[in-house]
Amino acid sequence: MQNPPETGAAPGSLLLKSLVFLMFAMFAMTTDSVGTVIPEVIREFELGLTAGGAFQYATMSGIGLSAIGLGFLADRIGRKATIVTGLGLFGITSALFAAGHDFLFFVALLFVSGLGIGIFKAGALALIGDLSRSTREHARTMNLVEGFFGIGAIVGPAIVAWLLLNGASWKWVYLVAAALCAALLAGSAFARFPAPLVARERPARAGEALRMAADPTALFFGTALMLYVGAEAAIYVWAPTYLAGYSGDWAWLAAYSVAVFFALRAAGRFLGVWLLARFDWTAVLLACSGAMALLFWVAVAGGRDAAVFALPATGLFMSVLYPTINSTGISCFDKGRHGSIAGLLLFFTCVSAVAAPLAMGALGEWLGDSRWAMVLGAAMATLLTAQCWWNRLRQPFAARLAARDHDDYHPA
Repeated sequence: MQNPPETGAAPGSLLLKSLVFLMFAMFAMTTDSVGTVIPEVIREFELGLTAGGAFQYATMSGIGLSAIGLGFLADRIGRKATIVTGLGLFGITSALFAAGHDFLFFVALLFVSGLGIGIFKAGALALIGDLSRSTREHARTMNLVEGFFGIGAIVGPAIVAWLLLNGASWKWVYLVAAALCAALLAGSAFARFPAPLVARERPARAGEALRMAADPTALFFGTALMLYVGAEAAIYVWAPTYLAGYSGDWAWLAAYSVAVFFALRAAGRFLGVWLLARFDWTAVLLACSGAMALLFWVAVAGGRDAAVFALPATGLFMSVLYPTINSTGISCFDKGRHGSIAGLLLFFTCVSAVAAPLAMGALGEWLGDSRWAMVLGAAMATLLTAQCWWNRLRQPFAARLAARDHDDYHPA
């Protein structure tokens, strides 16, 4: 049975976009506060760097597995059911942080919450495609979505810092997220979602994302996301540990380096909406990835005295990269497979979000200096710049995006 053809934007699309914006802000409170939580966990449970990083690895492993295995649900059972299911799983596990005080218990909760994030994020990303009227609008909207994610990434570490300053447990950040999730569940349950927009010859099936992985287009965007996320993880996971040894005149900036990074990243994503409305996306990616790589190498060459400025400043240029790469990759495929491709790209993201910090922590522990995390981040940023340079010169996806604009966004 085929789905009905596209009928245009759904009534209440502003409400739906607002719900997606708030979803991303909510889960960013937990995932991007991990760099602030990890030092407390290491101290509290007397762990090494590699073991302490399990708070990052567990969440991202859960997101990655659900994205690759369950992303097709957004295409099969619908955006609404997928979002509600994922939010429910995330909210329950976040609330359970109040029920125990054991490191392995917390790691298990983070893994299951990651499963929930992967489910509702794939549904939300597919929904944004449904509500967009062109591939360019899709990219601009994704920058707005990630801008709200950036706001959540600022609020989360701030909450953790405030809790610790007042003698409270870091666990409260997860309880706050659970309360916000309950409100989002209610809003999603009663919101009116659009009907399926694109007719499909066959329904999406389990393993859809894995079959799409053979497409060179999916591999290009997946690889670009892996390089970006690896570079980003060097900042928000390990920069606080690296800069903890800084004792110069700008020690206050070192203490707030991640907060400044997240603030610049959030501001830059709103700026990205303006940039993408005026410049070709390939040029924007090349300029921003190049500036990011340059700042990384300045931080490496200049030591902590330079890193205290250069590492937070990368946030301004990183800001546009993830949402633009992600949304453009999704837009290269028909809307009937947006849930599956969103899941696949999210899987690539999570593989890097697990492997890169793990490699950085292990390398720093082996060589006795967390500076090597920044070296690895700089290498990944440089590889991404090379990939964006090739993309700018060859324009390999222009025809495919034009076809999708014609067939999916403005059907005859």
